[in-house]
Amino acid sequence: MSALHRLAATVEARKTADPDTSWTAKLFAKGPEKCAEKFGEEAIEAVIEAVKGDKARLTAEAADVLFHLLVMCTARGVSLDDIEAELARREGVSGITEKASRG
Repeated sequence: MSALHRLAATVEARKTADPDTSWTAKLFAKGPEKCAEKFGEEAIEAVIEAVKGDKARLTAEAADVLFHLLVMCTARGVSLDDIEAELARREGVSGITEKASRG
């Protein structure tokens, strides 16, 4: 099992954890909108580090983005398996073709 799959399993398990003892549970307790907001904040921080060109900081921010993406998606009932299935569906399809198919 990859680190990303282990993280997704941990995030899923935290949905029912005590918000006083788990950062992830605290995010879930604030609702899906707050989870989305936090993901957006982390994405912006990653963009800033990408522009600056600091590989170590970008790596750390990218990890934060992946974590918060999983939290946001889990809050709305979208699993890592769902995301992987969508990626598999797109595999071998030109990005231009795939984007055009979304209308």
